[in-house]
Amino acid sequence: MADNLVLGDTSLLLAGLAAFLSFVAGAACSAILVNWARRKRLQSEYALPLMFEAMLLICFGLLGRNLEHREWLFVPATVMLLCFIMGLQNAIITKLSGARIRTTHVTGLVTDMGIELGKLFYWNASPSSPDTPFVKADRKKLKLLASLVALFLVGGIAGAIGFKHLGFAASLALAAILLVLAIVPVLDDLKTRWSKLGLGLD
Repeated sequence: MADNLVLGDTSLLLAGLAAFLSFVAGAACSAILVNWARRKRLQSEYALPLMFEAMLLICFGLLGRNLEHREWLFVPATVMLLCFIMGLQNAIITKLSGARIRTTHVTGLVTDMGIELGKLFYWNASPSSPDTPFVKADRKKLKLLASLVALFLVGGIAGAIGFKHLGFAASLALAAILLVLAIVPVLDDLKTRWSKLGLGLD
């Protein structure tokens, strides 16, 4: 956005701004759903944004092929939808992990990996005073970060292969996985709510 602002390319500036605002809106939506579920003391506090994400992926998978031939609408709508989904996903994991993990970008993960590797290979000389800190790597965190980066790579390859062979329908499989993960706590909450109303599921 900064580059296009300086170059005077208003259309690309607005496209970047729309993508940015969509990501922020997705993260905000996730926070609203999680905090609402917490206030209601639901078991599905993280399942609700996951289910919403799955629904959006289903919409993308079903509508993508139809919009593909209307490029003027397809490209902006796709970018905004996917940015919204990324913001939604990133906020879920950020809240779940206490801001230790981000799931939509690799730079932070790789930076944290580098920091832990620096600690791992740091040579602790004999301390000259009791106040000298001992540098020690968090091996558990390093292992987690390395596995996340590896999963990014595997997921990217799987996504590329899926899109190559199935097109937009490849996102339907991802949506199905998210629905399976989210459906159990949501059903448990519904069952609890219905039992309080005397409706029951039996």
